[in-house]
Amino acid sequence: MPKKMIHTRNEYRCSIETNQNGKYCVRIRVRFTRHQWVLPVYFLASTFDRSIGKLEQMLQFLQRNEDRLWFWGVDRSDDPKLSEEMLREAGLRIDRRAEFPRHAQNVAVAPEEPVPAFLLAPMRRGLAESVDSTRAATAGN
Repeated sequence: MPKKMIHTRNEYRCSIETNQNGKYCVRIRVRFTRHQWVLPVYFLASTFDRSIGKLEQMLQFLQRNEDRLWFWGVDRSDDPKLSEEMLREAGLRIDRRAEFPRHAQNVAVAPEEPVPAFLLAPMRRGLAESVDSTRAATAGN
């Protein structure tokens, strides 16, 4: 009987919203498959283009630092704040909100691999559409 190949991929669920101050809030919920844990983070940006540029950087950062973040955030319970400091230095914060927006885009990448640019183009379009639809809904009220 042939063995089944198990494809493990880190799953990134990303959303973008504007907050009350007009800033773009980009939320990322990462499901790391190697250690079976979830890391919800967010950052703020002043423009849509900056938010997308920073999103690309943050996805690469999270991919590269999965093991370090897991080690200091989950495995080493004596100092759980250390992973928050690492995230803060990169410009991310822990997202403590329970619900995630419905308008989200997903990307799946093999652990330790860089996030390929061809996966980011559809994500950018989807996030732009979700921001436009949110603007249209609030403008109509």
